[in-house]
Amino acid sequence: MEQHSVSDNRFSRLQLLIQRLGPGILMATAAIGGSHLVASTQAGAKFGWQLALLILAVNLFKYPFFRAGVSYTISTQQTLQTGYAEMGKPYLLTSFVLNGLVSFVNAAALLLFSASLFSLFIPFTLPLPVIAGGLLAVMLLVLIAGHYHLLNQVAKFIMIALVIATVSATLIAWQQGPVAPADFESPSPWNLAAIGFLVVTMGWMPAPIEISGITSLWLKQQCREQTVTPSSALFDFNLGYVVTLLLALVFLALGALVLHGSGEPLASGGIGFSQQLVSLYASTIGEWARYLIAIVAFLCIFGSAITVYDGYSRALAECHSLLKGKSDIPENIYVGWLIWVSVMSFAIVVFFKSALLTMLGFAMTLAFVTTPMFAWLNYRLVQRANLSPELSGGKALLWLSRAGLVYLFGFLAVFIVWKWML
Repeated sequence: MEQHSVSDNRFSRLQLLIQRLGPGILMATAAIGGSHLVASTQAGAKFGWQLALLILAVNLFKYPFFRAGVSYTISTQQTLQTGYAEMGKPYLLTSFVLNGLVSFVNAAALLLFSASLFSLFIPFTLPLPVIAGGLLAVMLLVLIAGHYHLLNQVAKFIMIALVIATVSATLIAWQQGPVAPADFESPSPWNLAAIGFLVVTMGWMPAPIEISGITSLWLKQQCREQTVTPSSALFDFNLGYVVTLLLALVFLALGALVLHGSGEPLASGGIGFSQQLVSLYASTIGEWARYLIAIVAFLCIFGSAITVYDGYSRALAECHSLLKGKSDIPENIYVGWLIWVSVMSFAIVVFFKSALLTMLGFAMTLAFVTTPMFAWLNYRLVQRANLSPELSGGKALLWLSRAGLVYLFGFLAVFIVWKWML
């Protein structure tokens, strides 16, 4: 009887833990999109395992700036953007402009990728803008009618399915061994010609840093609906962050094992690349799993897209409200920005409908360029805040933050020199 009671208590604690998972899993869902399915897979396909340390480094150096969204919000009960406003109007305007600049491009890139993957299930030909329009309508329905709760449940389902399918595919590929011949010599990524690719890889890895502000908004919304402790919020964030890091390495492994040295060129068109991506999984798990994997890949990108549309719209709506002197986000302001982001991103999809990888590459490069600015904003804000002892991170996190700023601004300087001065 006592053993049964212990089991029940453990199960109850597990249920409570799962219920408290929210913003961290949403952040992971937003992150595991273009950066993983595209950049990590291509990194493995082109250079084998050589960029594994770079992926580890960029995730490590960005960690403090993503964590700021949790540390600051739980400690002060305010969002990051409210903190920017308290620092001064120029800081808030900087966040508003940067969010506005990247929101349309990032949302459009994910919408186009979602439409490209969804086209694999349609037995007849439809233009990508038509498919994108249908998917966008579904996303708007979920976000306007279902709000945070439905978005949270959808994200958890997508994350579980994605982890199981991706890890399974990688284990099977590992057992089969790499396709590259034993004497195959991998090209080096450590030269000037590869800087553009390195920038693309780091831009969305694990996600654009402005997602930290969006995580802050989701966390504040979660606090309104349930009890959130500093330890549970930090666990949720760390779990989501570690999952994004591990899956980035898993996708790198898939590219290295299945595509590296195969002599198969990567497709550049939207539908062509989507088919190649699904074939990557099918060739390892088996042809029987082609449509199962296509569904998972679609859900991954669709989940990333829907969280990005919600997050950027909330961030822009909050900036709008704060600039008008209001602390809360009226529902009509959020819906208005959601529709505006949708209209602008759809217009970009219509224009770039035949250039998926070009669109994704531009979005990732833009994220790389804006990342140091958001990192600096978060660093300044956290340093002036009175953080909870459980969330401060101590001197280790402080020095990691400073090293991260040097890393991000240093790489940005290298990119500027390479792009415009050489």
